[in-house]
Amino acid sequence: MTQILVPGATTLPDLHAVWTGTGPVTLAASARAGMDAAAALVERAAQGDAAVYGVNTGFGKLASIKIAARDTQALQRNLVLSHCCGVGEPLEANATRLMIALKLLSLGRGASGVRWQTVALLQDLLAHDVLPVIPVQGSVGASGDLAPLAHMAAVLIGEGEALFQGNLMPGAAALKAAGLSPVMLGAKEGLALINGTQFSTACALVGLFAAWENARACILTAALSTDAIMGSTAPLVPEIHLLRGHQGQIEAASAQRALMQGSEIRESHRDGDTRVQDPYCIRCQPQVSGAAMDLLRVAGATLETEANAVTDNPLVLVDPADPAGGQIVSGGNFHAEPVAFAADQIAVALAEIGAIAQRRVALMVDPTLSFDLPPFLTPDPGLNSGLMIAEVTTAALMSENKHLATPCATDSTPTSANQEDHVSMAAHAARRLQKMNTNLNVILGVEAICAAQGIECRAPLKTSQALQTAMNRLRAEIAPLKADRYLAQDIETAARMISTGTLVQGLDLPCLQEGTRPDAR
Repeated sequence: MTQILVPGATTLPDLHAVWTGTGPVTLAASARAGMDAAAALVERAAQGDAAVYGVNTGFGKLASIKIAARDTQALQRNLVLSHCCGVGEPLEANATRLMIALKLLSLGRGASGVRWQTVALLQDLLAHDVLPVIPVQGSVGASGDLAPLAHMAAVLIGEGEALFQGNLMPGAAALKAAGLSPVMLGAKEGLALINGTQFSTACALVGLFAAWENARACILTAALSTDAIMGSTAPLVPEIHLLRGHQGQIEAASAQRALMQGSEIRESHRDGDTRVQDPYCIRCQPQVSGAAMDLLRVAGATLETEANAVTDNPLVLVDPADPAGGQIVSGGNFHAEPVAFAADQIAVALAEIGAIAQRRVALMVDPTLSFDLPPFLTPDPGLNSGLMIAEVTTAALMSENKHLATPCATDSTPTSANQEDHVSMAAHAARRLQKMNTNLNVILGVEAICAAQGIECRAPLKTSQALQTAMNRLRAEIAPLKADRYLAQDIETAARMISTGTLVQGLDLPCLQEGTRPDAR
């Protein structure tokens, strides 16, 4: 089924569907008229005598050099090829799809001057499963993501490398195998294709979607941990959170309260429990994870705006009242500072979700704090070490995420002969989110393993029906720990269940945008 995107009005759920999908993606037909008008304006400028940046001049520090009209196509082709300087591992296929869709949205606003036939070839790449190979390193988020986007554009002109139906081959061969032909770039088209924030934005969106899965999962694992250590649900009463008023906190407390409803373990210690208060990692879970959810939503709003933005340069401003008029104006929309800030926010949220979850893991394995759970959650401590080193692994990953959460937007460096003297560093701000999410998958996966083990130690008391459903899913793939065994595979399985949303499937947990519930990846 073809997914139709409306430039300027595409939502996070729409983008999530592109990321998880495999079918064609096209622009709404209403976008074409504006694109055609802008392309005509660019063509007139290319044939004129006045110097217009990116149309009949060199680029960056070479903008003062005038290019003859007969060299227009060579100028754009040379630009793309010279900027294919990316290095490192290739971008994941689903993120590449999303990046191409974001470029379609930007060009579809009708302010880039790209011809319809060039945009149609971009659409054809998605429809025929031709995915350019995009090295992930090489962008500083300055004039946009120049190197990564150049590798995308290279395939359009029959250069570079691409995957066709999963098989790696030269770009020209991939187009031919799909029944497609390369395009000869017109005036400004190469510049419009490689200027922009689509690589950084795609990576940040992937980080956001994965972070939200982790945020949802942490509500479940926190509920499991609370029952495992026989913690109190008093800090979850609605009045507490309504008095503060933060949406994420209110939602997190409400969801956790519902998950624990009906737990025999909870009811068993309402009276006579000598503990007055639980540690912060239990008692303040809604405040911490809720604040992280609020931060993710702020970042999501920024990225949704950016996904619909025109971020190349110069911009082609068509006058609706005078289609023959209009102007081509140089600006700075390619600067990816909003994306860098959003990625930094996501990183902070990920680090804090992991930090508080790791303290719950530490709580459950410590017999002095876990309210009579066996040391390291093994039934025969001493002979067995149980989950001792699983907890150490979570500590290592928590610490790594803290380091990775250091802001990237504040780390500017001049490039391009000081023409680009302040850059955003949005690309690696966004790319580091993948590692952070993977680390957090493990932390929450280990928490789920520990909590399930702890709840089973409370038998014959039973947890709630909702939590038991999640535990049954876990136990279908990971057996209880009765004696020491090779645990790396169990940890990997639990992390996968977190990242794919398997563990929270069917549970009523908060959504990234109100009224939507994107399927788990």
